[in-house]
Amino acid sequence: MSARTSLAGMAALAAVAAVTAGALVAPAVAAPAPAHPHPHGAAGGRHAPTQRAMDAAVRDGVPGVTGQAKDAYGTWNGTSGVGDLTTGRPRGPRDHYRIGSVTKTFVATVLLQLAGEGKLDLDDTVHDWLPGLVRGNGHDGKHITVRQLLNHTSGIYDYYADDDFAASFRLRDGFFEHRYDTWRPEQLVAVAMRHEPTSATPGKTWHYSDTNYIVAGMILEKVTGNAYADEVRKRIIEPLGLRGTTVPRTGAGMPWPSSRAYSKLSDDSTGPSYDVTEFNPSAAWTSGGMISDSADLNRFHAALLGGRLLPERQLAEMMATVPMSAEHPEAARYGLGIAVRKLSCGQEVWGHHGGILGSTTESVATTDGRHALSFNFNADWTGGSDAVIEAEFCGSRKGAGRHR
Repeated sequence: MSARTSLAGMAALAAVAAVTAGALVAPAVAAPAPAHPHPHGAAGGRHAPTQRAMDAAVRDGVPGVTGQAKDAYGTWNGTSGVGDLTTGRPRGPRDHYRIGSVTKTFVATVLLQLAGEGKLDLDDTVHDWLPGLVRGNGHDGKHITVRQLLNHTSGIYDYYADDDFAASFRLRDGFFEHRYDTWRPEQLVAVAMRHEPTSATPGKTWHYSDTNYIVAGMILEKVTGNAYADEVRKRIIEPLGLRGTTVPRTGAGMPWPSSRAYSKLSDDSTGPSYDVTEFNPSAAWTSGGMISDSADLNRFHAALLGGRLLPERQLAEMMATVPMSAEHPEAARYGLGIAVRKLSCGQEVWGHHGGILGSTTESVATTDGRHALSFNFNADWTGGSDAVIEAEFCGSRKGAGRHR
């Protein structure tokens, strides 16, 4: 299913999500970090802290890492570990991967473009476009706006949190039985409607919910009369020349080159690992179903934050944030499909975390989009992504954010 984003380290965001696929791969065998020298030299230049953080993630249990950093000085590609636990093939710098909830930023961008064109208003209600869809157990689409969907303040229950639905994908037996199932968006919303809202008052509190972006995707299609995949291609992928980015509907395969993706398919992070590379991504759809690579994600965020995809007013709307944690309101904040976090050295970065079965992705950039980092772990049970971000943006600053 879709990426139930934890936005890695940003407040206490919901746990990383899942979606399906698999063949048993050996019990929890961690790939060793490759010995230096790396392609850019043992020191790795100004990105040496980032490379060391990637290597540390592999030592901690991630099979492999691939990523790219881009700044005013050029482009750096880093890899560590393996892309295939069976053959030992290393991860490649051009690997495609499932980006999970980074999909949400693409979807929000299209909806904001539509708002800029006067085709919808962010304060339109769900009922205005999809009457009767969000209704039951306290949900009422008449009082939920498009803006509240995009910034996760709608209070709509997260369909992935439904125990029966989650067990169909996240746990081994359900995964093997349902990995190729096709889900319609209406079915996903119906799962959420079995439960009470997470907030009785839309717009009041932040609570992450994949259902928000399923509903947003349905509104996008209602407004345009086109498939969301076609709109993303026409408005973002083609204008930016994102050759590694695709929007699959039900296709289970991955484009080449790509690594294998691994999950424990249980709550036990020490159990056996399963190959979960192939699955039908329809249960993620507009909440987390896209595929991309590190170079494309950096290009996307540079264009977005640099003002190339949205008019000034709509970009300001996207970057108007709400706190993700009442206890720590300034630690991390969420806008419309994008989050901002303050790192240990004081640097703010904008972007999104993407967690989906067998894949953990981070894509972040500075406020002006000129320094960007995107990377992927081909596993969903280990941490360490925070350390890679800190290393890239803070690691070379004396006394700040040094990777341990």
